[in-house]
This record gives sequence, structure tokens and C-alpha cells, in this order.
Amino acid sequence: MGILAYLQRIGRSLMVPVAVLPAAAILLGVGYWIDPDGWGANNIIAAFLIKSGGAIIDNMPILFAIGVAYGMSKDKDGAAALSGLVGFLVITTLLSTGSVSLLTNTPVADVSPAFGKINNQFVGILVGVISAELYNRFSQVELHKALAFFSGKRLVPIIVSFVMLFVAFVLLYVWPVIYDALVAFGEYIKNLGAYGAGIYGFFNRLLIPVGLHHALNSVFWFDVAGINDIPNFLGGQKSINDGLAVIGITGRYQAGFFPIMMFGLPGAALAMYHTAKAANKDKTASIMMAAAFAAFFTGVTEPLEFSFMFVAPQLYLLHAFLTGISLYIAATMQWIAGFGFSAGLIDMVLSSRNPLAVHWYMLIVQGIAFFFIYYVTFRFVIVKFNLKTPGREDDGDDVVRSDAETSLTAADDVDSLAQKYIAVVGGKDNLTNIDACITRLRLSVKDSSLVSEAQAKALGAMAVIKLGKEGVQIVVGQQAERVADEMKKLV
Repeated sequence: MGILAYLQRIGRSLMVPVAVLPAAAILLGVGYWIDPDGWGANNIIAAFLIKSGGAIIDNMPILFAIGVAYGMSKDKDGAAALSGLVGFLVITTLLSTGSVSLLTNTPVADVSPAFGKINNQFVGILVGVISAELYNRFSQVELHKALAFFSGKRLVPIIVSFVMLFVAFVLLYVWPVIYDALVAFGEYIKNLGAYGAGIYGFFNRLLIPVGLHHALNSVFWFDVAGINDIPNFLGGQKSINDGLAVIGITGRYQAGFFPIMMFGLPGAALAMYHTAKAANKDKTASIMMAAAFAAFFTGVTEPLEFSFMFVAPQLYLLHAFLTGISLYIAATMQWIAGFGFSAGLIDMVLSSRNPLAVHWYMLIVQGIAFFFIYYVTFRFVIVKFNLKTPGREDDGDDVVRSDAETSLTAADDVDSLAQKYIAVVGGKDNLTNIDACITRLRLSVKDSSLVSEAQAKALGAMAVIKLGKEGVQIVVGQQAERVADEMKKLV
């Protein structure tokens, strides 16, 4: 497996622990709504909700260890998640300040501050990756009959606990160096202020086609380089009291996404509809309306972005640039809102009573401006360069299908759709791994040349991305995980 494909595996596994953030956002958001002044001090129900949401945020490192181990395991088994938990507990206990002091015969005051921060998402990800690899390697091992009870999956947590002893020994010397480098990087980005937020926004969008934006997000949104923007924002008053959050600053790596996802991309959708050929207006309208609705309410933008990402890369580069501008403006003006899932209306409403959400309503004003900016610039570029966005395809671009291929459009349910996607990718024999994120099937195959892009699009796929000889991603929309689950059962 190439390094890019491996990084993508890590990136998609990060979505497992991130998926619990909406629960924290809802609990905290409702708590702040009930008691916007005391943040739990004046209302027992608000305190209950805020404490419950805080429990998730405070334990994100261990959730990363468990989630990444589970997400990268070959069969998504609970034994892999348990191994991640075991590994994380061993590492963080052995490398705590007190343990390091004892192991190195060093006074506690002289122990590197790096070990006071050993309980963080970076270590959680590292432990999760190692635990998953050990699970994939040893979960089928059979021991002698006398030790048969510990064979297979039961063996993995035991192996992980011993391997973590060696990992801890290595980290005893390496972790301070890594920590100092991460802190230096985090401080550098922080010192760039609004410019740093803009640069991040640009590359966040630019990495989506290859699925590496999740890895980039972890640096800014979580405690990988000391930024930890989402947990610190969701922590609200507690984060402020603990000195982890600054009003007007914390949340700047999130706020600028709201104008783009809620307003900018729907403006782009309207431009693509207005520039579509008259004969294709109805079809284009249905696609664009559904995608724009998802972007506005939930912040899920992939269905809309993939509709023009590959057919009009100039537009996608423009989109990435405008995203960077939006994050820069929001950070400069200190118009702040945050999210637990994505930058849609639901998260904006939930975060509006958070004490760290300042002038959040101005993001709506900024968003209206970006709606017109996207509409005007997208429409101009599409017409000027005659880009083949949805509804503007040449007549000759339509795929000529055989009767067998035409029948692919009659997907009645997820089960039949899964069967047809297996056929699209070259059959069961060509598949080596099946996974999914929110909107994409992420597949490993023996030969990507056997994957039929035309048949995939006949099934309703928005895009097919071939990553070398063995990697394929198919953008199928919100049903991606259900389709992937059914494909696994069939294979």
C-alpha cells in the first residue's frame, strides 16, 4: 500500500472518534441555551447537560485511540477498539510525569513538560494506528491447545500491552522532541493569526479530493499541535476559566466555514443551475437543490463539491481560495461560531449561546455577501471558459449504455445497490477492502482499471476517484455507509 493510501486510511479512521462530537455539541448547546448567563450555575438541568457534553470533550484523546484502532482494523471488530484502549492506558500511565520521574530518577520539577501533556490526541492517534496494525497481523493466530483460550482476537490486547512497553521506552526519549516540534508549529500558526486561519481554510478544501483533509483538520481542530480549537470552543466557560480559550480567538478555525457552507456553495449551485442547458434544467435543479439543502442545514458539502470538482477544477481552486478568504475575514473581525459536526445551520444555532460565540450573527451577513460572490464568480467563469458543469455536458458526452448497463439505474434498495456497485468495481474477486465515510465508498482493489466510471455514474454516483492501481473512491452521497455495510456482507 502506498503512503498516500495509508494516510487516507488514517484520515478516514479519524472520522470514528469525530463522529461523537455532535453528541457533545448538542448537550453543550442545549445547556448553554437553557442557562446562557450562568452556564449551569443557575439551572440544574443546564449543569447536567453541560457536564455530560464536557465529559466527551475532556476524553477526546482516549476516544481517538479507541476510534482509530477500530477504524483501521480490517474487520471493524471490538477487540481492536479494546486493544486501542489498553495501549493508551499503558502509554499514558508509563509516561505520566510521576512515572517518568521514577523511571529516570529525575525530580518531578525537572521532568520535561512534554510528559505533562502525554494525554493528547496525537498520542491517541499513534496508539490507535499501532494497535490496529497489531490486530490486523495477529487476530487470526492460533496458540497451542493449552493456551487456546487466548488465541485469535483475545491475544491482541495482550500483545498490545507488551508492545506498548517498547513504544513507551522509545517515546521516553522521542516524545519531548516531537512535543516541542508540534508546539512550535502550533505557535507559528497561532502567531500568523487570521492569516493562519486563511491558509488552513485554503488547504482544507484543496485536500478534499484525495481525502487527506481529515488529517489536516486534526492539527487545527484537536490537540495535536496545541491548537485544539473544537474541544476548547465546546468547553465554553470551563475552557475560559482554565485558560484554554480566549473570547474572539478560539473558534477562528471553524467560524469562516459557516458563510461558505451555508451560503457560498448554495450560490454556486444556483449559478450552475442558471448556466445549465434548457433541456437539462429540471435534472440539474433537483441535484443542486438537494446538495444545497444539505450544505445549508447540515454543512455536508461533498455532494455539491464533487459535482464540479473534477469536471471544472478551475472552479474548485476558486472555491478553495474563497474558503481561505472567508476564514481570514471571520478571524480578523472576530465573528465566531463553532460546530461539533460541520458548519451548517443546526450547529450555528446550537453554538449561538456558547460564551465563546461572539458576533456570530455577523457570519450570516458575511454569508449573504459570499452567496452573491460565489454566484457571480462561478457564473462568469462557467460561461467564460465554457466549463462542463452539471447540465452543460455535450450531447456526445452522454454514456451509451447496453441493456445490462441501463438496468443499473433501477436500484430499488440498498441491498441491490450494493450488489451493483460490486459489479461496477470488477466483482468480488477484485475487492480487497471496503470502507466508507460520510458520502464516499473507500475501496481497495486489485486493479482499479476494472472499475467502470460510466456504470458507477449510471447508478447515481457523483464522482469516481482512482488513486493509483489499488485505491478507488466513489462518491455516492449520504447512503455511503449503508451501501458499504451491505457490500461487506455480500463479499
